[in-house]
Amino acid sequence: MTTIDSTTDTAAGSATAPATGPAAETPAETPAETPGVVTGRPLAWLRVEALATAAAGLAVFAATGQPWWLVPALFLAPDLFMLGYLAGPKAGAWIYNLAHSAPLPLALLAAGLGWHIAALTVAGAIGLFHIGLDRAIKAGLKYDHGFAVTHLGVAGKR
Repeated sequence: MTTIDSTTDTAAGSATAPATGPAAETPAETPAETPGVVTGRPLAWLRVEALATAAAGLAVFAATGQPWWLVPALFLAPDLFMLGYLAGPKAGAWIYNLAHSAPLPLALLAAGLGWHIAALTVAGAIGLFHIGLDRAIKAGLKYDHGFAVTHLGVAGKR
């Protein structure tokens, strides 16, 4: 597997100098050394994209004409999918990621708009808002081996 060095945007297998300093002495203790974690400029772009996703979710919600108290009332609903971890880390990650990636809220939006069902449209819009804010604070998609490691970092690590 080729990894990307976030400081130079080059493949780690290319002719670059070996890592030195504290990061070289403590592998996998920072997000940059955790396999599969996005760092550097791509992370910054993903966080900008996340804010745009959150804004789009709110814009769609505003267009529904539903009362604004629904936003805080339903905001944490996708986090109920954490209960999937009761079935183990692999099933938990799959179930959690189902609610925390765009296909489900986009499908709810499409169904709501297509069938003129406001509840589905609201669910999709708030789902996108939730995902956007999660990504902006670096709460990403989960890996099978534990809740703390996501594609945007490791919980508790900077």
